[in-house]
Amino acid sequence: MNKTMLISLILCGGIGAWGLIDPDSMTGSAQGLVNYVLTSLDWFYLFLCTAFLVIMGYMGFSKYGKIKLGGDDEVPEFSTGSWVAMLFAAGMGSGLLFWGVAEPIYHFMTPPDEPGETASAARNAFVLTNLHWGFHAWSIYGCCALVIAYFTFRLNLPSMVSTPILVGFKNVFSRGTLNALGSTADILAVLSVIFGLAGSLAMGTLMVRSGMHSVFGTDQSVTMSMIIIVVMTVCFLLSACTGVDKGIKILSNINMLTAVAIMLVVLFGGPTAYLLQVFIYSIGDYLFALIPLSFKTYSYTDFGSWNWFHGWTLTYLIWWLAWGPFVGIFVARISRGRTIREFVTFVVGVPTIASMLWFACFGGAAIHIQMFGDGGVAPLVFADVSAALFGFFEYFPGTTILNFLSVCLIFIFLVTSADSGTFVISMMTSNGSLNPPTKLKLTWGLIITALTVSTIVTESVTVAKAMAITGAIPFTIIIIMQLIAFFRIVRDDHMVKESSTKVREVMPVGHTPEETA
Repeated sequence: MNKTMLISLILCGGIGAWGLIDPDSMTGSAQGLVNYVLTSLDWFYLFLCTAFLVIMGYMGFSKYGKIKLGGDDEVPEFSTGSWVAMLFAAGMGSGLLFWGVAEPIYHFMTPPDEPGETASAARNAFVLTNLHWGFHAWSIYGCCALVIAYFTFRLNLPSMVSTPILVGFKNVFSRGTLNALGSTADILAVLSVIFGLAGSLAMGTLMVRSGMHSVFGTDQSVTMSMIIIVVMTVCFLLSACTGVDKGIKILSNINMLTAVAIMLVVLFGGPTAYLLQVFIYSIGDYLFALIPLSFKTYSYTDFGSWNWFHGWTLTYLIWWLAWGPFVGIFVARISRGRTIREFVTFVVGVPTIASMLWFACFGGAAIHIQMFGDGGVAPLVFADVSAALFGFFEYFPGTTILNFLSVCLIFIFLVTSADSGTFVISMMTSNGSLNPPTKLKLTWGLIITALTVSTIVTESVTVAKAMAITGAIPFTIIIIMQLIAFFRIVRDDHMVKESSTKVREVMPVGHTPEETA
């Protein structure tokens, strides 16, 4: 058992036990840490995430865009359709269903710096929603993934979070310091993924439970949540054991087809022309407001707006950072053979446009009901955000079928996310193996379940969100170091096409691919 695996198991096992024994104490500590960061370092995280967006744009449209993530003649491992499907399943998945109706309604009813329930508030609701789910979110994922993919497939080095640091800072730190930094980076990455998954799976479980109540009339007790978690655990462990090219790929394709089908029902079963107008309108509004909002800290507004900024925008950005190590390594794993320009286009551009269309359909239909129909969606959202989608479907034909499909889709999204996360953690604790052993996947899957259970006991979406973003806080410095190391190396790749053999020569003793395999 390597050091990363041993220390990560001890820490995660201890945190899991703490959560099961005293969940209130654990979640209270997580919320306290998150609240401190949101109030003290808001400017830093907003600037950092905006910098990620600039970096991805530069890498995609500069001279570096033609570099391939793999050998010069290598072809992609997965088709473009399956690749995009796996991106969505791992990167956002059930979150789009959870917030598709709820978030635009929240911003329409209670916007940060203007009166609610107006035409202006409706327009800005989509700007804010797209800010949270658009270019910034996918640029965070893209930066994390691009660095790992480059070092893994271009330079043939271990697929570890520590690899860029070990290579890029060889001549900056001593061997002992460098090895300590590498081990710390890998361990923090594992903790970040574990916390991010636990919080997100807890929110998804609450939504599945609400959906089952709407479709089958089941109760909404903690016991029902535990049953859902147990079934989900069995499913994602079975899927994880089949590998990326089977279980995860198949489930992701099913997710994508089902999600598109549900969206089309909303689009054509609702005010179609209006929803398409909202989509086009929201693109222009979002692009126009992107630069100002990328630097807006609400410093000159009242406390309510400032508090809104922390509770929504900053929370989302740090949430995506928490998922960065997981989504980054997974996206890197499925992006072999793509050029950097192609990578940026499909990892940042395409998902952003698709997310905007999703929110235009679901959020647009919900706001149309509030503004021009009988109303009633907003009370559903404020009463129980996890049940809002299912109440929303009451306004459409085939309500029962839509509810049933949505429950299945959310559940499969959760299975896929947990499946992908288990796979990534197993990679990170097996020296970067692209096909980690089954026993390792089972071990980490059970630990993820234990932390999810401790979070779900609180029955709080707020607590689940705090748990999901806790891991990002210590990991931020690692992402920054990875990017610095990446730029130190990639400039040589473009200029002189340095071979992977030369890069291996700068690997510290004890961290060569052969020794860590």
